[in-house]
Amino acid sequence: MLRDLSASDVANEISMLRGSFKGTFLIVEGVTDCRLYQKFVEDGVNIIIAHSKDNVRRSVAECQKRGDRRIVGIVDKDIDGMLGKKRQPPVFETDLHDMESMIMCSRALDDVLAEYGNREDVEAFEKAHGSIRDAVARAASAVGALMYISYRRGMNLSFKDLDHEYFVNRRTLEADIPKMVTLVYSQSMGQMYPKAAIVDQIRSMLKDLDSPWDAVRGHDAVDILAIGLRNSFGSYNANRIREGELGGALRLAYSLQYFKKSELYASSDAYAREKSIGLWISRRVP
Repeated sequence: MLRDLSASDVANEISMLRGSFKGTFLIVEGVTDCRLYQKFVEDGVNIIIAHSKDNVRRSVAECQKRGDRRIVGIVDKDIDGMLGKKRQPPVFETDLHDMESMIMCSRALDDVLAEYGNREDVEAFEKAHGSIRDAVARAASAVGALMYISYRRGMNLSFKDLDHEYFVNRRTLEADIPKMVTLVYSQSMGQMYPKAAIVDQIRSMLKDLDSPWDAVRGHDAVDILAIGLRNSFGSYNANRIREGELGGALRLAYSLQYFKKSELYASSDAYAREKSIGLWISRRVP
Protein backbone atom coordinates (compact mmCIF):
# COMPACT_ATOMS: atom_id res chain seq x y z
CA MET A 1 0.00 0.00 0.00
CA LEU A 2 1.09 3.59 -0.58
CA ARG A 3 1.42 4.32 3.15
CA ASP A 4 4.01 1.53 3.30
CA LEU A 5 6.11 3.04 0.50
CA SER A 6 9.58 3.86 1.79
CA ALA A 7 12.19 6.35 0.64
CA SER A 8 14.31 3.41 -0.51
CA ASP A 9 11.42 2.25 -2.70
CA VAL A 10 11.30 5.68 -4.34
CA ALA A 11 15.06 5.78 -4.83
CA ASN A 12 15.04 2.25 -6.27
CA GLU A 13 12.32 3.22 -8.74
CA ILE A 14 14.43 6.15 -9.89
CA SER A 15 17.52 3.95 -10.22
CA MET A 16 15.59 1.50 -12.39
CA LEU A 17 14.23 4.28 -14.59
CA ARG A 18 17.65 5.90 -14.87
CA GLY A 19 18.75 3.26 -17.35
CA SER A 20 16.45 4.71 -20.01
CA PHE A 21 15.93 8.26 -18.74
CA LYS A 22 18.79 10.75 -18.53
CA GLY A 23 16.83 13.87 -17.56
CA THR A 24 15.88 15.38 -14.21
CA PHE A 25 13.71 13.59 -11.68
CA LEU A 26 11.48 15.93 -9.69
CA ILE A 27 10.27 14.24 -6.51
CA VAL A 28 7.08 15.63 -4.94
CA GLU A 29 4.83 14.68 -2.05
CA GLY A 30 1.46 13.94 -3.62
CA VAL A 31 -0.79 13.58 -6.64
CA THR A 32 -2.06 17.17 -6.60
CA ASP A 33 1.52 18.44 -6.45
CA CYS A 34 2.30 16.35 -9.50
CA ARG A 35 -0.69 17.74 -11.39
CA LEU A 36 0.37 21.30 -10.68
CA TYR A 37 4.10 21.04 -11.38
CA GLN A 38 3.45 19.00 -14.52
CA LYS A 39 2.26 22.25 -16.12
CA PHE A 40 5.60 23.93 -15.55
CA VAL A 41 8.36 21.35 -16.09
CA GLU A 42 10.41 20.88 -19.24
CA ASP A 43 9.82 17.84 -21.42
CA GLY A 44 12.99 16.22 -20.07
CA VAL A 45 11.72 16.14 -16.48
CA ASN A 46 10.09 13.09 -14.90
CA ILE A 47 7.92 13.72 -11.82
CA ILE A 48 7.93 11.03 -9.13
CA ILE A 49 5.34 10.97 -6.34
CA ALA A 50 6.90 9.98 -3.00
CA HIS A 51 3.62 10.08 -1.02
CA SER A 52 5.11 11.86 1.99
CA LYS A 53 7.33 14.77 2.89
CA ASP A 54 9.82 12.52 4.65
CA ASN A 55 10.02 10.22 1.64
CA VAL A 56 10.89 13.18 -0.59
CA ARG A 57 13.70 14.29 1.67
CA ARG A 58 15.13 10.82 2.29
CA SER A 59 14.83 9.60 -1.31
CA VAL A 60 16.66 12.68 -2.59
CA ALA A 61 19.44 12.02 -0.08
CA GLU A 62 19.58 8.34 -1.08
CA CYS A 63 19.79 9.18 -4.79
CA GLN A 64 22.63 11.58 -4.08
CA LYS A 65 24.48 8.86 -2.17
CA ARG A 66 24.15 6.72 -5.28
CA GLY A 67 25.79 9.46 -7.33
CA ASP A 68 22.65 10.69 -9.11
CA ARG A 69 22.87 14.48 -9.35
CA ARG A 70 19.87 15.09 -11.62
CA ILE A 71 17.46 15.03 -8.70
CA VAL A 72 15.29 17.82 -7.28
CA GLY A 73 12.74 17.54 -4.47
CA ILE A 74 9.89 19.88 -3.52
CA VAL A 75 8.10 19.69 -0.18
CA ASP A 76 5.46 21.71 1.62
CA LYS A 77 6.83 24.11 4.20
CA ASP A 78 4.04 23.13 6.63
CA ILE A 79 4.91 24.53 10.07
CA ASP A 80 8.66 24.37 9.44
CA GLY A 81 8.74 28.10 8.79
CA MET A 82 7.18 28.79 12.18
CA LEU A 83 9.75 26.46 13.76
CA GLY A 84 12.65 28.20 12.01
CA LYS A 85 13.56 25.16 9.92
CA LYS A 86 14.88 25.53 6.36
CA ARG A 87 15.51 22.95 3.65
CA GLN A 88 18.72 22.85 1.66
CA PRO A 89 19.07 22.19 -2.10
CA PRO A 90 18.31 20.05 -3.92
CA VAL A 91 15.21 19.93 -1.69
CA PHE A 92 13.13 23.08 -1.96
CA GLU A 93 10.05 24.16 -0.03
CA THR A 94 6.94 26.13 -0.85
CA ASP A 95 6.94 29.84 -0.02
CA LEU A 96 4.07 29.36 2.42
CA HIS A 97 2.55 26.36 4.22
CA ASP A 98 1.82 24.53 0.95
CA MET A 99 1.08 25.09 -2.73
CA GLU A 100 -2.59 25.84 -2.05
CA SER A 101 -1.57 28.72 0.21
CA MET A 102 0.80 30.03 -2.45
CA ILE A 103 -1.94 29.88 -5.05
CA MET A 104 -4.39 31.69 -2.78
CA CYS A 105 -1.85 34.52 -2.38
CA SER A 106 -1.43 34.87 -6.14
CA ARG A 107 -3.58 36.47 -8.81
CA ALA A 108 -5.07 33.04 -9.41
CA LEU A 109 -7.50 33.82 -6.58
CA ASP A 110 -8.66 36.94 -8.41
CA ASP A 111 -9.16 34.89 -11.58
CA VAL A 112 -11.27 32.34 -9.71
CA LEU A 113 -13.33 35.05 -8.01
CA ALA A 114 -13.99 36.57 -11.42
CA GLU A 115 -15.37 33.19 -12.53
CA TYR A 116 -17.27 32.10 -9.43
CA GLY A 117 -17.94 35.34 -7.53
CA ASN A 118 -20.83 37.75 -7.91
CA ARG A 119 -19.20 41.11 -8.55
CA GLU A 120 -21.65 43.17 -6.50
CA ASP A 121 -21.59 40.72 -3.61
CA VAL A 122 -17.78 40.57 -3.68
CA GLU A 123 -17.61 44.36 -3.51
CA ALA A 124 -20.15 44.48 -0.67
CA PHE A 125 -18.27 41.83 1.30
CA GLU A 126 -14.92 43.56 0.88
CA LYS A 127 -16.38 46.93 1.83
CA ALA A 128 -17.68 45.43 5.08
CA HIS A 129 -14.93 42.95 5.95
CA GLY A 130 -11.82 43.79 3.94
CA SER A 131 -10.42 41.76 1.07
CA ILE A 132 -11.64 38.20 0.65
CA ARG A 133 -8.04 37.01 0.66
CA ASP A 134 -7.41 38.61 4.05
CA ALA A 135 -10.72 37.39 5.49
CA VAL A 136 -9.93 33.82 4.47
CA ALA A 137 -6.44 34.10 5.95
CA ARG A 138 -7.72 35.40 9.28
CA ALA A 139 -10.12 32.48 9.64
CA ALA A 140 -7.73 29.79 8.42
CA SER A 141 -4.80 31.03 10.49
CA ALA A 142 -6.66 30.11 13.68
CA VAL A 143 -6.54 26.45 12.62
CA GLY A 144 -2.87 26.72 11.73
CA ALA A 145 -2.08 28.29 15.09
CA LEU A 146 -3.78 25.41 16.88
CA MET A 147 -1.81 22.93 14.76
CA TYR A 148 1.42 24.64 15.79
CA ILE A 149 0.45 24.64 19.47
CA SER A 150 -0.52 20.97 19.21
CA TYR A 151 2.88 20.13 17.75
CA ARG A 152 4.88 22.11 20.29
CA ARG A 153 2.94 20.72 23.26
CA GLY A 154 2.74 17.17 21.95
CA MET A 155 -1.06 17.26 22.08
CA ASN A 156 -1.52 15.05 19.00
CA LEU A 157 -4.74 16.82 18.01
CA SER A 158 -6.64 15.47 15.02
CA PHE A 159 -7.47 17.91 12.22
CA LYS A 160 -8.69 15.29 9.76
CA ASP A 161 -11.93 16.08 7.90
CA LEU A 162 -12.41 19.30 9.85
CA ASP A 163 -15.90 20.76 9.38
CA HIS A 164 -15.09 24.43 8.86
CA GLU A 165 -18.76 25.39 8.63
CA TYR A 166 -19.10 24.49 12.32
CA PHE A 167 -16.95 27.42 13.44
CA VAL A 168 -16.72 29.81 10.45
CA ASN A 169 -19.49 32.39 9.98
CA ARG A 170 -20.99 31.77 6.55
CA ARG A 171 -21.58 35.46 5.84
CA THR A 172 -18.53 37.17 7.35
CA LEU A 173 -15.99 34.29 7.31
CA GLU A 174 -15.02 35.10 10.88
CA ALA A 175 -13.74 32.12 12.86
CA ASP A 176 -15.19 31.35 16.28
CA ILE A 177 -11.99 30.18 17.95
CA PRO A 178 -13.59 28.56 21.03
CA LYS A 179 -15.92 26.56 18.77
CA MET A 180 -12.97 25.54 16.61
CA VAL A 181 -11.04 24.28 19.64
CA THR A 182 -14.12 22.43 20.88
CA LEU A 183 -14.53 20.74 17.51
CA VAL A 184 -10.89 19.65 17.31
CA TYR A 185 -10.96 18.42 20.91
CA SER A 186 -14.09 16.40 20.17
CA GLN A 187 -12.25 14.36 17.55
CA SER A 188 -9.01 14.02 19.53
CA MET A 189 -8.26 11.68 22.41
CA GLY A 190 -7.20 12.46 25.98
CA GLN A 191 -6.60 16.21 26.03
CA MET A 192 -5.19 17.51 29.33
CA TYR A 193 -4.95 21.23 28.48
CA PRO A 194 -8.02 23.37 29.31
CA LYS A 195 -9.73 24.66 26.19
CA ALA A 196 -9.87 28.23 27.50
CA ALA A 197 -6.09 28.31 27.95
CA ILE A 198 -5.54 27.02 24.42
CA VAL A 199 -7.94 29.64 23.02
CA ASP A 200 -5.92 32.36 24.76
CA GLN A 201 -2.69 30.95 23.31
CA ILE A 202 -4.16 30.94 19.80
CA ARG A 203 -5.25 34.57 20.08
CA SER A 204 -1.88 35.62 21.47
CA MET A 205 -0.03 33.78 18.73
CA LEU A 206 -2.17 35.31 15.97
CA LYS A 207 -1.37 38.80 17.25
CA ASP A 208 2.37 38.07 17.01
CA LEU A 209 2.36 36.78 13.42
CA ASP A 210 3.97 38.97 10.78
CA SER A 211 1.23 37.78 8.42
CA PRO A 212 -1.73 35.46 9.02
CA TRP A 213 -0.61 33.53 5.94
CA ASP A 214 2.38 32.30 7.94
CA ALA A 215 -0.05 30.00 9.79
CA VAL A 216 -2.49 29.15 7.00
CA ARG A 217 -2.88 25.59 5.75
CA GLY A 218 -4.07 25.67 2.14
CA HIS A 219 -6.80 23.08 2.60
CA ASP A 220 -8.42 25.21 5.31
CA ALA A 221 -8.18 28.36 3.19
CA VAL A 222 -9.79 26.73 0.15
CA ASP A 223 -12.61 25.22 2.20
CA ILE A 224 -13.32 28.56 3.89
CA LEU A 225 -13.31 30.31 0.50
CA ALA A 226 -15.83 27.74 -0.70
CA ILE A 227 -18.05 28.57 2.29
CA GLY A 228 -17.97 32.23 1.30
CA LEU A 229 -18.75 31.50 -2.33
CA ARG A 230 -21.70 29.29 -1.42
CA ASN A 231 -23.21 31.64 1.14
CA SER A 232 -21.98 35.20 0.79
CA PHE A 233 -20.39 36.38 -2.45
CA GLY A 234 -20.66 33.59 -5.00
CA SER A 235 -22.40 33.60 -8.36
CA TYR A 236 -25.03 31.06 -9.42
CA ASN A 237 -22.34 28.58 -10.51
CA ALA A 238 -20.86 28.49 -7.00
CA ASN A 239 -24.02 27.50 -5.11
CA ARG A 240 -22.75 23.97 -4.48
CA ILE A 241 -19.02 24.36 -4.95
CA ARG A 242 -16.87 22.27 -2.61
CA GLU A 243 -13.24 22.31 -1.56
CA GLY A 244 -12.11 19.69 -4.07
CA GLU A 245 -13.66 21.39 -7.08
CA LEU A 246 -12.52 24.83 -5.96
CA GLY A 247 -8.98 23.60 -5.33
CA GLY A 248 -8.88 22.23 -8.86
CA ALA A 249 -10.09 25.56 -10.26
CA LEU A 250 -7.39 27.41 -8.34
CA ARG A 251 -4.67 25.07 -9.61
CA LEU A 252 -5.87 25.52 -13.18
CA ALA A 253 -5.84 29.30 -12.75
CA TYR A 254 -2.30 29.27 -11.34
CA SER A 255 -0.28 30.07 -14.42
CA LEU A 256 3.39 29.97 -15.26
CA GLN A 257 3.42 33.75 -14.96
CA TYR A 258 2.24 33.54 -11.35
CA PHE A 259 4.60 30.68 -10.50
CA LYS A 260 7.59 32.65 -11.76
CA LYS A 261 6.97 35.24 -9.05
CA SER A 262 7.47 32.72 -6.26
CA GLU A 263 10.62 32.16 -4.22
CA LEU A 264 10.21 28.44 -4.90
CA TYR A 265 10.62 29.06 -8.60
CA ALA A 266 13.50 31.50 -8.15
CA SER A 267 15.56 29.28 -5.86
CA SER A 268 14.95 26.00 -7.69
CA ASP A 269 15.54 27.54 -11.11
CA ALA A 270 18.79 29.12 -9.92
CA TYR A 271 19.92 25.72 -8.65
CA ALA A 272 19.00 24.02 -11.92
CA ARG A 273 20.93 26.62 -13.89
CA GLU A 274 23.96 26.24 -11.63
CA LYS A 275 23.92 22.45 -12.02
CA SER A 276 23.07 22.61 -15.75
CA ILE A 277 20.01 20.38 -15.37
CA GLY A 278 16.58 20.83 -16.88
CA LEU A 279 13.65 21.83 -14.71
CA TRP A 280 11.16 24.60 -15.55
CA ILE A 281 9.88 25.58 -18.98
CA SER A 282 9.79 29.14 -17.66
CA ARG A 283 13.28 29.67 -19.01
CA ARG A 284 11.66 30.05 -22.42
CA VAL A 285 8.90 32.35 -21.20
CA PRO A 286 9.52 36.11 -21.10
